[in-house]
Amino acid sequence: MKVYIKKFIRSMGFDVHRHVISSSQACRLAHIIKYHNIDLVFDIGANTGQFAMSLREIGYQGKIVSFEPLPNAHKSLSNIARRDVNWVVHGRCALGDSKGTTLINVAGNSASSSILEMLPLHVEAAPESTIISTQETPIYTLDSVAPQYLYPCKSTLVKIDTQGFEWQVLDGASETLKRANGVLIELSLVPLYKGQRLWRDIVTRMESEGFELWCLQQGFTDPRSGRMLQLDGLFFRK
Repeated sequence: MKVYIKKFIRSMGFDVHRHVISSSQACRLAHIIKYHNIDLVFDIGANTGQFAMSLREIGYQGKIVSFEPLPNAHKSLSNIARRDVNWVVHGRCALGDSKGTTLINVAGNSASSSILEMLPLHVEAAPESTIISTQETPIYTLDSVAPQYLYPCKSTLVKIDTQGFEWQVLDGASETLKRANGVLIELSLVPLYKGQRLWRDIVTRMESEGFELWCLQQGFTDPRSGRMLQLDGLFFRK
């Protein structure tokens, strides 16, 4: 009977798994956050709040500070966060290695938008991510904005999902990283944005900053071939 039920559910485009730490990505993340006593999350590249809302769904009740450069996404993000007294949305901006203004390439699906130029492989794997416009945005370093949020929190997780711009965010976050307990960062296995650093470089850099790889989470996969293009790496202090 179980076999027939599973076949029926899969025919509808869904799947069912036992909700245990070893097989559930959300459950594993909840367990890790609790294990490390995380009480502050910097949500860099928040889009419309998908990651922050997923944190609440898995039971995280600590402080969240979200950063988002796109006007429409920032507005939606702010509206959602107003319902949560422990969720702060910083003024609209990008984060990187400098302070000033920059242009961001706006993707059709919003979430794939990047300061970097998108490469053909990304568009081929996700046609809805085609760049449709550019938008000027303020840009700051994490080090210049983080201090106002750090106190009195004791254990910080920095999440960086900036579509190929992760290296520049790290360049502007050296002091914040010294006080961080963990980093969740997007790792690209192949070039998807012009000039981006790939997973090997980022793993090596995180190790040089005193972090070790704790776990990997499934990310962007090419639906045509099943090839994984991006994943998320979760690092914690040694």
